[in-house]
Amino acid sequence: MSVFTLNDIEKIISVMTEVILKNEVAFCELDSAAGDGDFGMSLAKGFNELKKEWASLERTDIGGFIRSCGGVIAEYCGGASGPIWGGGFKASGKYAAEKKTLSLYEFAEMLGAAADGIMKRGGAKPGDKTLLDALVPAVDALKAAAASGADVKTALKKGAEAAVNGAEATKNMIASRGRASYVGERSISYPDAGAAALGVIFTKIADAF
Repeated sequence: MSVFTLNDIEKIISVMTEVILKNEVAFCELDSAAGDGDFGMSLAKGFNELKKEWASLERTDIGGFIRSCGGVIAEYCGGASGPIWGGGFKASGKYAAEKKTLSLYEFAEMLGAAADGIMKRGGAKPGDKTLLDALVPAVDALKAAAASGADVKTALKKGAEAAVNGAEATKNMIASRGRASYVGERSISYPDAGAAALGVIFTKIADAF
């Protein structure tokens, strides 16, 4: 496998959906340490709806499919998760507009577009103790793997490892965005729930390939 097809992207988002629904309670527990404790529930609402609407999503090309997913996520995810995660999907879909396949490097760039979209939407940056602290390292690892000529499975594994390590590193950060920012230094020693969730998601996606 040297490129990602629409079927591959469907597989990735399907795995992501199942991970989010399976870990609804676990992700809420992660969020309860410094947040509102509803992160898992908020995500699950949107991705449960995505699962219901799966058959009717646009499939003309990769970008259209991802934008279609983003619309459902933005509308149905609760709290800040709707605009943040939905915005990330929409930015990815814009990057992949009219594309039938994605090279490994293009796949990494697409995830980079998601990170940029999230930064613009929420005003956060790496180091603010958000999901970006897992997503940006994963993007960097995928780009490095692509540049080295790695195959997709190896690259996804490297990306997952970077996401997990990035999430772990948020334990030493003071939150400056979102609900967790209200507790200041008390957020230290707890990972950011969104970053930790991405670590789990990336790991399961890598396993699926």
